[in-house]
Amino acid sequence: MSFLTLQGISKRYGDFTAIEHIDLSVERGEFLSLLGPSGCGKTTTLQMVAGFVSPTTGRITLDGRDITHERPEKRGIGVVFQSYALFPHMTVAGNVGFGLEMRKMKRAQREARIAEALELVRLRGLDARYPKELSGGQRQRVAIARAIAMQPELLLLDEPMSNLDAKLREEMHIELRAIQKRLGITTILVTHDQVEAMTMSDRIAVMHGGKIAQLSTPFDAYERPATPFASTFLGRTNTLQGEVLRRNPRCAEVAVAGTTLHVPHEGRHVDGAVNVYIRPEKVRLVNGDARAGDGRLIGRVVTRVFVGNQWLLVVDTALGRMHVAQPNYGAPPPDEGHEVALAWTDDDLRVLGREDTHGHA
Repeated sequence: MSFLTLQGISKRYGDFTAIEHIDLSVERGEFLSLLGPSGCGKTTTLQMVAGFVSPTTGRITLDGRDITHERPEKRGIGVVFQSYALFPHMTVAGNVGFGLEMRKMKRAQREARIAEALELVRLRGLDARYPKELSGGQRQRVAIARAIAMQPELLLLDEPMSNLDAKLREEMHIELRAIQKRLGITTILVTHDQVEAMTMSDRIAVMHGGKIAQLSTPFDAYERPATPFASTFLGRTNTLQGEVLRRNPRCAEVAVAGTTLHVPHEGRHVDGAVNVYIRPEKVRLVNGDARAGDGRLIGRVVTRVFVGNQWLLVVDTALGRMHVAQPNYGAPPPDEGHEVALAWTDDDLRVLGREDTHGHA
């Protein structure tokens, strides 16, 4: 049996449906991310697990016990909020030990637990400081220490790194994941940051319109998107509109702007109007004279941007505007206005049925 299960969970506010019949299972010790744009239902889902919001329908179980209508403080769940929710009049030690004190834990045991939690988040020696005397990253660590000091069965993280700068956020991804693995705490993270979700998670639930559009490992979510929304939300992609000409055992022949592409269908039934996807990093610039016919496609560079580890190019082609990500090999690619040849392999293409106006394929 899974450690945490959501069965048929829905949440309605009058005529508005925030969550529509979600089924989700989380294994013990797993790190799962709920990823999606604002308004997709990810925070509402987290709040129902925490007990702050009651589901309209469905059942939530934790380690075999029904917690659907259990009070939040009875669930054994730790929560780290986006705002950190630290008490400004309390020291670091006071904040970390607040929940333990409410549990009437003896002072010596409480102090040992506080010291252990602060050591884990690398804040030893800062126990007498107040939140206003800490950096953003340190305040976040205090919030995490407060949650793990309670030794929760389940840890919920509600966009806890959205207030940090990019470099610190990247460092905290690694640190928090290491802490989670060391303690073995089952963890659910709510985020709209694709890199954050892919960096930290065992699995990602991509959410859209109150539903789970895809549930898979970060690699599969990126390389094998199951829906048009998942394909376009998780990282950059080129989307080419086409029409299926015929479906072979392994691939579909798709007409795109007068060109036939051979796209692996991965067992999906695809017919009629479809979208063909290819990630920018899978499109290569081919050396040589473009007019001599090298490469699959000829185009002209309209935008070229340097971002350190790679170059991002926008190229106008007969198939439409293509985005290309080329690693920084030490020499710049052709400048804006230059003609280039582009190439890819058929296995780098993905095909999915077109998305309707409600976001379903």
